Amino acid sequence: MKVLTEKPACSVEFSALEKNILHLRITPPRREGYVNGLEKYGFYETLPGDPEAVEKEDEDFWTLSTSLCTLKVSRRDGTITFCDGKGNLLLRQEKLEFSPREVSAVFEADEKEDFAGFGDVSREHCWYRGKKVNCFLANVKSYIASPFFFSTKGYALLVNTTFQTVFDMACTRKDRISFADGSGVFDIFLFAAPDCKSLVSLYTRLTGRPKLPPVWSLGLWHICNNLCNARDTVEEGLHYREKEIPCDVIGLEPGWMGQDYDYGTKKNWDPVKFPHMIQQFKFRNRTFLDALKNGMGFHFELWLCEDYDLTWEEERRIHSETKKVSAGMLDNEEFDTHLLNPSILDPTTIPEEPWFEHLKNFVDFGADFFKLDAAKQVIPHPDRHYANGMDDEECHNLYCLMLIRQMYEGFASYTKRRPLVFNPCGWTTFQKYAVTWTGDTGGRQGTLTGMMNTAMLGHGIVTNDMAANEEYGIHFGYLLPLSQINNYSSYKMPWLWGKKILELHRFYSSLRSRLIPYLYSSLRETTLSGLPVLMPLCLEFENDPACRNVKNAYLFGNSLLVVIYEKETYFPEGKWQDFWTGKIHQGKKTETISWPENRAGGLFLREGGIVPMGPVLQYRSERKVDELEWRLFPGRKETSFTYYEDDGVSFDFEEGKYALTVLKMERNDDLIRIHLENTYAGIPSEVKKSSFRIVCEKRPVRILSCGQEIPFAYDEARGEVSGDFAGYGETLLYLR
Repeated sequence: MKVLTEKPACSVEFSALEKNILHLRITPPRREGYVNGLEKYGFYETLPGDPEAVEKEDEDFWTLSTSLCTLKVSRRDGTITFCDGKGNLLLRQEKLEFSPREVSAVFEADEKEDFAGFGDVSREHCWYRGKKVNCFLANVKSYIASPFFFSTKGYALLVNTTFQTVFDMACTRKDRISFADGSGVFDIFLFAAPDCKSLVSLYTRLTGRPKLPPVWSLGLWHICNNLCNARDTVEEGLHYREKEIPCDVIGLEPGWMGQDYDYGTKKNWDPVKFPHMIQQFKFRNRTFLDALKNGMGFHFELWLCEDYDLTWEEERRIHSETKKVSAGMLDNEEFDTHLLNPSILDPTTIPEEPWFEHLKNFVDFGADFFKLDAAKQVIPHPDRHYANGMDDEECHNLYCLMLIRQMYEGFASYTKRRPLVFNPCGWTTFQKYAVTWTGDTGGRQGTLTGMMNTAMLGHGIVTNDMAANEEYGIHFGYLLPLSQINNYSSYKMPWLWGKKILELHRFYSSLRSRLIPYLYSSLRETTLSGLPVLMPLCLEFENDPACRNVKNAYLFGNSLLVVIYEKETYFPEGKWQDFWTGKIHQGKKTETISWPENRAGGLFLREGGIVPMGPVLQYRSERKVDELEWRLFPGRKETSFTYYEDDGVSFDFEEGKYALTVLKMERNDDLIRIHLENTYAGIPSEVKKSSFRIVCEKRPVRILSCGQEIPFAYDEARGEVSGDFAGYGETLLYLR
């Protein structure tokens, strides 16, 4: 441990977690022994460290160097200088101050650098130069936050805290940025990378990559009106099947409970709305769930709220497996002293029982996942004192992480199936366990800005409450990573709003069903890279300043551009094919687009884009995806896509039980070259037939697939050629 000279007894610790991730902590005397909750409870990933990192010291500085970055810490006052591996200055600190209630730090800001990150703290902008930011979970205003930002200069900073943290991003002074953290400890992670996408990937390397959800979760969800009973719920499911609107999930809002908004552990079904459910095991083949799940192929969701002291379970987890923390064992000196005088959070908390324990009964009933309402998660409780010794100012932002991890691990352990943890709230590391929706913010354009800001934290498995009776809202709601119609206090069922709305739902739900092979494969990639599947244009095209102002368009996976609500839109670099008409748009300019009467927004295939599309399935287990149509737009550079298959529900993929099919393509003036290969098969691929639709401005002279000439069709109006691949191997389109 090192000690500053002008801040008596302040201890200094630093380490290289990887070559481009450094950790620095400066602790004042009054906070000696303080342990951050994120570290104490193991929310960060364990990184290997950099064995080649070098520490040096002289009269003025302690220095930590790796091959990719260097950190200098002043021995006098703890201020820092952070450089890249070539010695270029990334960040210099001007001031570091400790007070009884917080730590504050001030850094220099270059005139041209800009900043992004922080999460769902704004629905007006994604770039924060000249703004102040309050990282604190609050109802509607800020469901998801993290005290993390990255700079266009090539660095990122994460404050290692669970306390409220306030940033000034060159607002008060154009040449300064600063933050104030209520923990009172200067504890930061620094990241260095040449581009913003790499910085986001590094952030998720430390805070956790998203986990692969079950494949059925990518279909449409229908959440019933709060007043629905068992008969209503079955009939709404039946309407989807009769009207051929693909749908995978039926869910219930809080009205399913006997006591409305029951926060306790004794909750049960409303005996009037849902008779027989209390005696479900006696009448197993008579319940409405049997009809929904076994008769019509739906998965089932239940709404939950909770108000439970989850810190009991977190304390159990950090002690040995042979010990238990319970109300009757608090005098045991082997346990931390902060547990000697706890206060139980509310009368429903059972110290000996994890929160998930009482939910097992509902999983046995047939619940496939629970929608966790923001409810008490985002409401400050300044009078609370948790069993682990934390007050609400420290535990408020941490609480949602305990909830989603305990839900994830509880469900996985009990069912041996992949969990789906659906929660609107999050703090640093939340993306590792939860998929999210945007809470009570509706489904209009401002909601997308909040999603983009959350994507800047590497999280893109998100949805909103679809504006399901508005044409533009339907287009937006179906072209998101998750898709839900939430009828909590409304009647947004597709069949209630006239023929045009019904036909839009039928079309877009069918399109979504076909896109699930593309979407599922894209989500698998995000679990590896930590980059969001809903990609803001300003992150993908960070060197194009015009993209920073685009609030009505985003990449859906790497190959599709979605435009919502506004017809004037900016096309980034490259060419873009209108998915509806086939028209080609040249990038790096703003255009006023149009779409056909039976569509409700823009959708474009990117040059170099590859989109595998499956058959229309009314629900994912209706039959196997045994055929694919590859939608291709070859470009001058080689691009590739990995189509991923597994059983969609279990953890067997972690043992290598999955199949990978890779398609690579490129073109020059005379030739389009495509290579299709089954590269890894821990299980056999289900695909028996592969066809193609390729953007091609003129009719090919001939096409060879696997060495044999094959028949094809050419659509002059759309500029597309279509046919069937002869098998795995090389396909050549000769243009002369």
